[in-house]
Amino acid sequence: MTRRAALTNGILRSLPPKEFKAIFPRLEAVRLSLRSILNDSAKPIAYCYFLSSGLASILTVLERGKIVEVGLTGAEGFVGLPLLAGLRTSANRVIIQVAGSAFRISAANMIAALSESPVLRKRLNQFSQDVAVQSSQIAACNRLHHANQRLARWLLMSQDRLGGNQILLTQEFLAHMLGMRRASVNVALGFLQKERLITFIRGAVIIRDRPGLEAASCECYASIVQHQKRWKKESR
Repeated sequence: MTRRAALTNGILRSLPPKEFKAIFPRLEAVRLSLRSILNDSAKPIAYCYFLSSGLASILTVLERGKIVEVGLTGAEGFVGLPLLAGLRTSANRVIIQVAGSAFRISAANMIAALSESPVLRKRLNQFSQDVAVQSSQIAACNRLHHANQRLARWLLMSQDRLGGNQILLTQEFLAHMLGMRRASVNVALGFLQKERLITFIRGAVIIRDRPGLEAASCECYASIVQHQKRWKKESR
């Protein structure tokens, strides 16, 4: 593991040299395979993760195993936020939806780092607000907006974190994430493809027209992005 590789994570990159130097020896580079669970609902947090690539979904787990996505994080973020509040268990399941890599740190070492690093604590508190905004906006989106808009919003959020034009996924996965029936997902994919905004092939979506996809999305995507931009300026 190199220092340069660790700086692919937005939070680690934002740390002053002294704090980065202090936390770096505690980090372990790990690969994140598809469907691996980083934190699980009501389970003790063993490790925290600074993602450097890939995509993780933050899920609410309901009775009988049903799940709904309430947030996304990629190389801008962190998994293990309850530790900031002195909590040892996670309220959500965080699962890898696009394989990637991360820098892992044990819960004990993370707690120690938080006590030593005021900027790290501040950055993580700010990121927790980003996640909270996502969660509240997605809840409103799932209640008020139709399938085409919700799918467009999800694709835009995913592309922001992954880069590139291709997102690996299946209709079944999207149905779980968006809380929709698979038939509704198929109709939404067909609509966006008919409008030439995306191309859906087996196991992947290719984004063809980003501005068009933004226009097809509901207000929720723009609202999330505007909050993030405003807070980023305020935190400087």
